Amino acid sequence: MRQFAGIAALAVTMTIAGAYWLSGRMAAPEPVAADRGAVGEDRNVTDTAVTEWQPAEAQADFDFYVLALSWSPTFCDSEAAGRNREQCGEDKDFGWVVHGLWPQNESGWPENCPTSEGDRVPQRIGRSVIDIMPSMGLIGHQWRKHGSCSGLAMSDYFSLVRQAYDTIRIPDELSDGDSQSRTSPQAVEAAFIRSNPGLPRSAVAVTCDRERIDEVRICLDRSLGFRACPDVDSRSCRRSEILIPPTR
Repeated sequence: MRQFAGIAALAVTMTIAGAYWLSGRMAAPEPVAADRGAVGEDRNVTDTAVTEWQPAEAQADFDFYVLALSWSPTFCDSEAAGRNREQCGEDKDFGWVVHGLWPQNESGWPENCPTSEGDRVPQRIGRSVIDIMPSMGLIGHQWRKHGSCSGLAMSDYFSLVRQAYDTIRIPDELSDGDSQSRTSPQAVEAAFIRSNPGLPRSAVAVTCDRERIDEVRICLDRSLGFRACPDVDSRSCRRSEILIPPTR
């Protein structure tokens, strides 16, 4: 009897030990590799680490913006105007309009970037800037070529276009285009500098279409503050005199 009791006790002990071992195996997690984030990205992770969210715009690969203000009569006198009735119809008298807000690098620029926002700008978004970008064709083209590289949602990009335009004061002497006038690229640049305190000479460029004024391009940082841009400035018009066509 003592022998049978000893065997029974041993069996009970082994059963308990086996159950304990099995429960430990079921509860313990499998070892996993350390979190490395995206492929090729190192990330230090601790129990208290918090990843700071950043907007997509902060991740876009460019250095600053160029706000291009176009003199509409010059465009409307060109072959490129085509049948653009929205901007160049007989009842239109636009002066300075926004050609675009372009993400720019110190040398060169990105363009036609992939985006989940799509290529087509809805009317509800386009109409929010149609008074300063007077053509849905222009608006759509600028989004596809330049806005897509901003890292912003489409609606946010065009809100930024509006903000950038409102940042700049058009010189009084250049806002009245009822009659044709002649001036120099240097005089136009100087007028914009006088009207916009803090705008450095190296942050503005005046371009020309042959003998006519074409655009004024102003460089802005990603917070829409003025900033120097030697590469853009180097493309300024070299003519000694340019024509400013009238709005009508």
